[in-house]
Amino acid sequence: MSELPRQRPVFALVVRLGAAFVLSVMLVFVKLLGESGVHLAEILFWRQVVTLPVLAGWFFAAGSLHLLKTQRIGLHGKRAAFGLIGMVLNFGGVLLLPLAEATTFNFTSAIWAVILSALLLHEKVGRYRWAAVIMGFAGVLVIAQPGKGDIPLLGAAVSLSAAFMIALISIQIRDLGKTEHPLTTVFYFSAFTTPVLALSLPFVARSHTPYEWMLLGGLALFGIFGQFLLTVALRIGAVASVIVMDYSAIIWATLFGWAIFDRLPTAATWLGAPLIVGAGLLIAWREHRLANSPQK
Repeated sequence: MSELPRQRPVFALVVRLGAAFVLSVMLVFVKLLGESGVHLAEILFWRQVVTLPVLAGWFFAAGSLHLLKTQRIGLHGKRAAFGLIGMVLNFGGVLLLPLAEATTFNFTSAIWAVILSALLLHEKVGRYRWAAVIMGFAGVLVIAQPGKGDIPLLGAAVSLSAAFMIALISIQIRDLGKTEHPLTTVFYFSAFTTPVLALSLPFVARSHTPYEWMLLGGLALFGIFGQFLLTVALRIGAVASVIVMDYSAIIWATLFGWAIFDRLPTAATWLGAPLIVGAGLLIAWREHRLANSPQK
């Protein structure tokens, strides 16, 4: 059995902050590619395909090819199927909504995780986390303002569905993590999804300008780097501690939305976002307290 990595909680927070920034930049590439007319399926293909040679090269150089052996190939396939749906919804939400709103709706994944843990894992959910669920969805209603808001309801629905899939996938990854190395899970995710996405290329691919190739390259590189930082942060820090750093993404989404797309969040977003972020922080705080409680 390999030695457990040394815990470095402060450095883990810094790494997770870096991951939030890097993945925010990746979403900028997604939105710019969509505005250039590149099809979503092709965006997803280039996001995934580069991961395979990069990780294969790392496994070979590190002498860790044994990590690719798995007894749970079926579960990897199931995780890949759910992950592909989640990526379609996540990137689709970014294309349909301004960056700040898409990012804010993604934060509801913590709220969905509470609901799923009660329904699927039969975990006991106390009043604090149920209160956070209510507060978070109140924030969603404030931002979306069904029937009279400035936010397209289709985009809101897609982004909320993406957050739901993130929560569902996190349960699968938690299960896989009991036996699999994190990068092994990432590798098989790309290995399963890349051929599926490649089947769409004859129907959606087209020639690209140098600018578009630059965007596609940036998308792939920042995506891989973001995944690497997420993995490192989770290996050297506690989940409940580092995950709160993800909320810094709203800062980058707001800045990038203003500087690149000339779009600031609506007044409703300024009111609703604190409710969603506050709900996520309350859930993280409560899970941290429960994890450190002497009572089981």
